[in-house]
Amino acid sequence: MNDRPSTPLLDQVVWPDDLRKLQPEQLRQLADELRQEVISAVGVTGGHLGSGLGVVELTTALHYVFDTPTDRLVWDVGHQCYPHKVLTGRRDRIRTLRQGGGLSGFTKRSESEYDPFGAAHSSTSISAALGFAVANRMTGRPGKAIAVIGDGSMSAGMAYEAMNNAREAGNRLIVILNDNDMSIAPPVGGLSAYLARLVSSREFLGLRDLAKRLARRLPRPLHIAARKTDEFARGMAMGGTLFEELGFYYVGPVDGHNLDQLIPVLENVRDAAEGPCLIHVVTQKGKGYAPAEAAADKYHGVQKFDVITGAQAKAPPGPPSYTGVFAQALIAEAQRDPRICAITAAMPSGTGLDKFATAFPDRCFDVGIAEQHAVTFAAGLAAQGMRPFCAIYSTFLQRAYDQVVHDVAIQNLPVRFAIDRAGLVGADGATHAGSFDVTYLATLPHFVVMAAADEAELVHMVHTCAVHDSGPIAVRYPRGNGTGVALPQTPERLEIGKGRIVREGRQVAILSLGTRLEEALKAADALEAKGLSTTVADLRFAKPLDEAMIRRLLTTHEVAVTIEEGAIGGLGAHVLTLASDLGLIDNGLKLRTMRLPDIFQDQDKPEKQYADARLDADAIVHTVLTALRHNSAGIGAEVRA
Repeated sequence: MNDRPSTPLLDQVVWPDDLRKLQPEQLRQLADELRQEVISAVGVTGGHLGSGLGVVELTTALHYVFDTPTDRLVWDVGHQCYPHKVLTGRRDRIRTLRQGGGLSGFTKRSESEYDPFGAAHSSTSISAALGFAVANRMTGRPGKAIAVIGDGSMSAGMAYEAMNNAREAGNRLIVILNDNDMSIAPPVGGLSAYLARLVSSREFLGLRDLAKRLARRLPRPLHIAARKTDEFARGMAMGGTLFEELGFYYVGPVDGHNLDQLIPVLENVRDAAEGPCLIHVVTQKGKGYAPAEAAADKYHGVQKFDVITGAQAKAPPGPPSYTGVFAQALIAEAQRDPRICAITAAMPSGTGLDKFATAFPDRCFDVGIAEQHAVTFAAGLAAQGMRPFCAIYSTFLQRAYDQVVHDVAIQNLPVRFAIDRAGLVGADGATHAGSFDVTYLATLPHFVVMAAADEAELVHMVHTCAVHDSGPIAVRYPRGNGTGVALPQTPERLEIGKGRIVREGRQVAILSLGTRLEEALKAADALEAKGLSTTVADLRFAKPLDEAMIRRLLTTHEVAVTIEEGAIGGLGAHVLTLASDLGLIDNGLKLRTMRLPDIFQDQDKPEKQYADARLDADAIVHTVLTALRHNSAGIGAEVRA
């Protein structure tokens, strides 16, 4: 017999104010319904599932205890924010997650006042929450700031930099350490739950403060001994000494799925008069959904799936992914050269280095969410004669730019950068788009910057990186599958700074960098059909440019167009600068640059994103016709149709 009440409580909760009207004994039912709603929604849209399921009770308790949005709730990364979105007025749109025109898969300031700070990269929450807390203290406004950060995100130095500065916030800052993977603490049981409630209580805090003041009156040796005894006892019981040294009052560990434990602790900490607090909450990724609990990655990121069986929708078979091709090419290089090693910053499967680690476990290093360290570590390896490949997503490499400049480029060290997720990335949206790497790397002296047009080119470029010892070198490639070209049996060492002519013509020159080559060839077909003989060049290198090829194409064709999957300041800017330096601009050159628009594009299907960015074949044709002063309105509209 099912004793569960028939009236869904979740239907009564649109906003956190509605949640706070419930009785504490009703919260268990609400959390169960919230978990089922998240499972159902992600089954339709795909997305990040396991991390959200792990914080259902925590999300419920936080919005129940704290006065959001006056109290600022900051989620780190944002993978776990789906339950939060359901409880903050967005349930009616939750099945638009990560879709074009729908909800972002992360927190986003423009989406809701309950998202006070946008997140998708990790380890930013404590710094941001500290900013909110200090601003409130300085202006006398009410409100606390609560940062929810996972144990994985605590591997980044930025989290500790923020905690080291947290005393500035006083009692307005609360950090929730969501421990869902690492064995930081012993298993949570009745005794530790009791201790957590005890040490977070007003009475204990007051007694401890009194004891501290009394201890200060003791002779110095006794004062130090008393302080060490207090720290030792608390460290033995709960492992909080590290956080205490950083200025936090440590509470925990607390069972993150037990609302009867969570709510009293949160209430005690909310009302505490001491300084910043850290609550150590232990949760389980994928909690409450058997397929997620059983999965090795706890269903971190999933495709659309069958809620009953957990079976994920499989993409139709197709060409191998660029990531997979990179991994196999790097393994082949490492078999030939024992100096090759690889570094990833907490993304072994995302970069394909999990395969490399299986083949060469002693030559693969996962440094955690620490891109700055990854780059300088690679620089040290290179300085000692190794051949390191630093495999990092384009958007995450931005976090280590100073190290790229200071530790690699200035010293001209041969670090190899494998830049995955170059260009637009679809459902993850603006925070994960690889829009800027050509711009921020090609401006640096000594750097070689390549972009693969297809998976065969990627194999050649990995080999070129492997044998290049005269300075830093990077190869960029997109998310998703390749074009289906045959992979070379023997990789070729590309001549640095030399492109290739893919198709020879006379009137129009399309200079492509990266995987827009396929669209460039489609555009060439359309232009040929209109009687315009078209050359298509794959430049291969954004730096150094193939100056001889570019000069020839610009001086022998009526119009030239550059196209790239990157922001302004990249290939097009460098070609324009070259043309200016060569004096070609003065000769009436018709040169047009096509690149990503000067906006942050929201999530959508990649092909739709590129069409919106006007980086598809139709847009190339329209750009050429306009430059040639044809009837651009009529012909362009016809082409777009």
